[in-house]
Amino acid sequence: MQVKHLLLIAILALTAACSSKEVVDENLSEVELYQQAQADLDNHSYTSATAKLKALESRYPFGRYADQAQLELIYANYKNAEPEAAKSAAERFIRLHPQHPNVDYAYYLKGLTSFDQDVGLLSRFLPLDMTKRDPGAARDSYNEFAQLTSRYPNSRYSPDAKQRMIYLRNLLAAYEIHVADYYLTRQAYVAAANRGRYVVENFQETPAVGDGLAVMVESYQRMHLDELANTSLETLKLNYPNHPTLVDGQFTPRVAEADNRSWLSKATLGLIESRPPLPPGETRANQDVMKQYQDAKDAIPADLKPKDANGDAVEEEQHEAEGNNSDRSWFSYMTFGVFD
Repeated sequence: MQVKHLLLIAILALTAACSSKEVVDENLSEVELYQQAQADLDNHSYTSATAKLKALESRYPFGRYADQAQLELIYANYKNAEPEAAKSAAERFIRLHPQHPNVDYAYYLKGLTSFDQDVGLLSRFLPLDMTKRDPGAARDSYNEFAQLTSRYPNSRYSPDAKQRMIYLRNLLAAYEIHVADYYLTRQAYVAAANRGRYVVENFQETPAVGDGLAVMVESYQRMHLDELANTSLETLKLNYPNHPTLVDGQFTPRVAEADNRSWLSKATLGLIESRPPLPPGETRANQDVMKQYQDAKDAIPADLKPKDANGDAVEEEQHEAEGNNSDRSWFSYMTFGVFD
């Protein structure tokens, strides 16, 4: 049934795109144009209504229906699934008529257009998770509804706008958690912790705050920042004792720890380990630099190695202890201390 719906919509869209542009009779008066546009709106003929409203505005810019035509043009574009045209018409009306008694309607339609912009053909018929999609339109809608509720708190559209803002705020918070989970899977623990803290600080009273705390606990634990992890965990237990990550009072990570083994080790189920697992805080790049340094040190002729007062070669450990070079950088190792 869903496939049939999609095919029908595609056929109708193609037919509408290929149809000729409607020509509005030039002999129609202002009243006749407005009445026909109203009839088209009532019959859901939004393309025809748009053409007549544009003609009314251009032919009678100072007529009695000019302002109303501009306002209803926003609605016609919105219902005709033309979000950019609807927002452009709304912005134009707000700019030209900032003191109009119905300007709050323009603000409301502008926010409503962004609110519905992400609801495309696929999302109407397929079970898509809106919290995993680009939140650009949702963020715009939230800001536009916020302008309406702050400038016109007593508007008839403010209660509906406030309810939609609650939904949008929850959606934006959930999106941040999805991004944090992605960072966890990529072992970008600092970025994940920052996303979790951003949710906790900026999206209070949303369901995602508990998830943000859980992300912070997991990220700090992976980075071995025990104090921060314990503080975040205590906050999570205190405010969200029934959070899914808390099992019998113990924290369970949301994302499984990444497997850093080589493909050879994975293919042989660990029977052949090409490289040993990394210790906490160690990286392959650091190991490669240290190996290059060790190979270069071994290649130094004995005559060039440092000697003590008796003329004997000084061991590496002794030489480092005397020079107190335990904290030398990788650049110092690679240049044998020439630029220290």
